[in-house]
Order: sequence, then structure tokens, then C-alpha cells
Amino acid sequence: MHPVRPNILWYCTDQQRFDTIGALGNPHVNTPILDGLVRGGTAFTHAYCQSPICTPSRSSFMTGMYPSRIHNCRNGNGSFPNHPPLISKMLADSGYDCGMAGKFHLQSSGRRTEPRLDDGYRYWRFSHAPRDDWAQGHDYADWVREQGGDLDDLRESEGRVPAELHQTTWITECAREFITQDREDPWFLTLNPYDPHPPFIPPQSYADRFDPDKMPGPHFRESDIDFQKRFSEIVFQTEAAHPDIFNGRNVQALYYAMIAQIDDQLGRILDCLEEAGQRENTIVVFTSDHGEALGDHGLLYKGCRFYEGLVRVPLIFHCPGRISAGIESEALVELIDMSATILEMAGVSAHDDQQGRSLMPILRGDAPPGDHREFVRSEYFDTLDAPEYSGKPPSYGTMYRDRRYKLVLYHGHDLGELYDLENDPWEFSDLWNDRAHQSVKHELIRSSFNASMLQSVDVGPPRIAPM
Repeated sequence: MHPVRPNILWYCTDQQRFDTIGALGNPHVNTPILDGLVRGGTAFTHAYCQSPICTPSRSSFMTGMYPSRIHNCRNGNGSFPNHPPLISKMLADSGYDCGMAGKFHLQSSGRRTEPRLDDGYRYWRFSHAPRDDWAQGHDYADWVREQGGDLDDLRESEGRVPAELHQTTWITECAREFITQDREDPWFLTLNPYDPHPPFIPPQSYADRFDPDKMPGPHFRESDIDFQKRFSEIVFQTEAAHPDIFNGRNVQALYYAMIAQIDDQLGRILDCLEEAGQRENTIVVFTSDHGEALGDHGLLYKGCRFYEGLVRVPLIFHCPGRISAGIESEALVELIDMSATILEMAGVSAHDDQQGRSLMPILRGDAPPGDHREFVRSEYFDTLDAPEYSGKPPSYGTMYRDRRYKLVLYHGHDLGELYDLENDPWEFSDLWNDRAHQSVKHELIRSSFNASMLQSVDVGPPRIAPM
């Protein structure tokens, strides 16, 4: 054990898929900084979010509990329910100096900036999205105005928001300000850029680096269009279409351009740590709240689906001397495990309701890197009253994935999907109605039901007597 508690830098992008890092097998991206973290640290290649949309996913990893357990399952919620303390509050109570810059999104920012919770952050620089939609309290928009810019005009301009005024750059400036402040206690810094979330509008200088004609294109087969028609009543932000219709390769190029800018700005933050003499005692954690369809199966954006590109995200830990180097773990991991790990790194005990399992045995080299969970789960429980979803019934879906199979259930619709990920990693061959896999399906349904009951049901106040 190290006698000194580490600083923790947690960089969480928005809507970044798992397969977007060069060192982990994508030759089309440009991520030298992330590649260095992978080579010098531990990367979990099968990390899954607990919901494929923002608020429930972020609520889960900020509390270490499933969205359904804390009753925060949708975007656009007007408040945050009674809950156990956020991990940032637990760290602050233990003596950490806590900072946050960017998006938070445990509550809606519609028609207001997001209200503060008892979150433990001393340093708070807020920007839900890189727009100027809020009358007050939007720190990024204020910063752009101080630089002489107008966000709305820049976003509509031919060259888009330039890199020097971009929200991702502003977050770096906030990070550098926080890191270099005088303090005696260790610090915990949460950085939440909006990218690579849609709309896909990177600075032109980054967009120019990626040629759409050289992109591989989405994972798509012609049969996907008819297959997705089965799910017409299940909410998703787009209807399935051939990638040529929405220029899937161009979307991919713009998405990779946004990630390239993130990589560059992360490099500036690591340089700041070096300059401040804090690199050796700072654990860097890199992840994202959920993924992006990016044209796979003819879909863009997100919603009630559980394809790998939507629910599987990057998860990297790096700190020389504290974190094992050069490990690419294929263990099944949930993002609530990341939360439990951060608490253990800081020497903070988890509360009784937390559901994550610390990854520290793997990160220290004390456990085999391929073993952690037997299964992972993800949830989508939402009712939408937006006009574009008028007439659609509620969409309730759950995913249960073990080492080989993925089961998806759309509750109340008599719909499901079953994939053999060992032989069909991009989920083209649905085995739901395949006669040879009915026993497998029924066993997975049983296992999924049991897992849901054990992990999502709150049995209420503590018992004080036998009856």
C-alpha cells in the first residue's frame, strides 16, 4: 500500500464507443495520448454502462448503484431522488479537494442550468452542452463571451467553433486552473466534455484530418432495415436507414475528429500534471457514459437498444507504480465497478447499498486480469411525452450479457434478441426464435430475471425486529 493517498483525475467523455482507440485495435482513429495510457496502464476492453442514455448511466456511476435501484432511469428528470451520497461527496468528506468541469446531468438542464446537489465539489465549472441556451450559470458560454466569441454564431458558421474556443479546450483550461491551485490535501477532479456527442460538428481544423472515403463505414447489412422494423414501437432517436442515406462514413470521420481533439486536450492536461510535479501521484481514469450507434444496423445516436456500440465503453486506468502496465483485460466489467474502484483508491469505504465491485485486485496485479464478473446488465426504463414519440407505448428494456451470449428483453412487447457474441460479435444473427437455442434463451431469461430482482429491488428500511 502507498502511504500517500493519490490524486484522481477522472476524464469522462459523452457517448464514446469502446472501439475508438488506436492501441485497442482501431487503425482509423488518431489517439496517441490514449494509446500511451493503454500501453502504460490497464485497459478493460469489455466495460459496460448501466444504461445506454446519459442521466441513468451517470446516476449509476456517481452512486455506485443501478438506475432502477435509485429511481433515476430517464433523461429530462426534474429532480434527483433521495439517494445515498455521491462518490464525490464521499471523497470530499474523507478529505479530498473535489473539482468538476463540464457536464454533470444527474438532473435535467432543460430551460435552466442543472441545480446543484450535495455533491462535494468545491470547484464547479458547469457546461451541460456547448450551446448558449441558459440565461445564467453556464460557465463555458461566459468564458467564450470573455474571449470575444458568440457560441450560437460560431456553431452555425462554416468553420464551426474553433479549437481554441471549443468546450473541450475550455475544460482543459479549467483542469489546469484546478490542478495548479495551492492545497495540502489530495484532489479528485471530474472532467466531463460533451464530445463526441451529436451533433457531429468538430472544429474544421480537426474535421479536415479525417477523409470519409478512408473510413471503414458502419457495421451494417441490408437485412438490418427489415429487422429493425420489428422494433418500431421501441423508442430510438432515429429510424433505421441505409448508411448511404445519412452518409455513414462522413459521420464516422466527424466522430473520430471529435475524439482526436479530446485526445489532444487530454495530453495538455497530462503535461500540466508533469509541470506541476504531480504526475507520479495522480491516477488517471478514462471512460465514457455510454456509446453511440454510429450507423451500426442503420441506426444513429441512442435509445432503447443494447448493441455493443451503445453499451460498451472505454475504461482505462493509468498511474506508474500503482496500476499494472500493459494489461488489456477482457473481464466483464460494469461502470459501477469503476466507482467502487475510485473509492478504494482513495481509501474510502463503500456504503452498504453500493453495488459495484472494485477492480483494484486486477489493477494491482493480485488477480487474473480476465476474471471479474460472470455477467453484466444494462437497463432502459423510460416513458417519453415528446411530440416525436406521440402514440408510442413506454419502452422498458434490459440486457443481460454473460461471457458468450447477450440477451435483450423489451418488456411488455413480447420482443427480444439473443446473440452469440463469440461467433457473431457485431450482432447480425438474432437467435431469439432459433429452435436450437431455445434452452439457452430460457436459461438466460431466468438468469436475467434473478439478476434484476437481486440488483434492482430496494427492500426498504432496515429490520429492527423479527416481525
